[in-house]
Amino acid sequence: MELGIQKIEAILRLCAVLILVLTVCLVAFDSQTKVIFYIEKKASFKNLRALVGLVYITSLAAAYNLLQLSCYSFSACCKGISVQSYTYLAWLRYVLDQAAVYVVFAGNLAAFEHALLVVTGEENFQWLKWCNKYTRFCFQIGGSLLCGCVASLIMFFIASISAFNLFRLYSPKKFLLLKAKC
Repeated sequence: MELGIQKIEAILRLCAVLILVLTVCLVAFDSQTKVIFYIEKKASFKNLRALVGLVYITSLAAAYNLLQLSCYSFSACCKGISVQSYTYLAWLRYVLDQAAVYVVFAGNLAAFEHALLVVTGEENFQWLKWCNKYTRFCFQIGGSLLCGCVASLIMFFIASISAFNLFRLYSPKKFLLLKAKC
């Protein structure tokens, strides 16, 4: 059963890496140029701070998941690790997975909020609606936000698996007491 859970987690991490990289590529390479009143204007992700943050956050999350994937081959070599050190590693993986999910989800929500302001505009701040002029740019950003939400969902399942892997080490009868070695 443990091997099956590790395979599922590895597949989910690989899917998360691919979708996070797709999100970064969709945002970072998205730009559109229009001529408005004889002036050439360009819309890119650098114009919106939340999208710049999204690029950094999703890049780091993809690198983290890729690092975790490479750790599977290392852990397969080191079968003689004690239960106590494995517990520390399980706690570290659990905390890092939780942090990665929350940061990616928060980055996606911030980018979504910023993108919503671009779509609707805000008359009080005299912000114009960009999507009337830069439709391809807006559709591509929308697709990247959808990919980011899917990646957040996949990372939620990864964090659930790491929580399961951590808390199965503890005894169900005594609070936070490690199970006896069989």
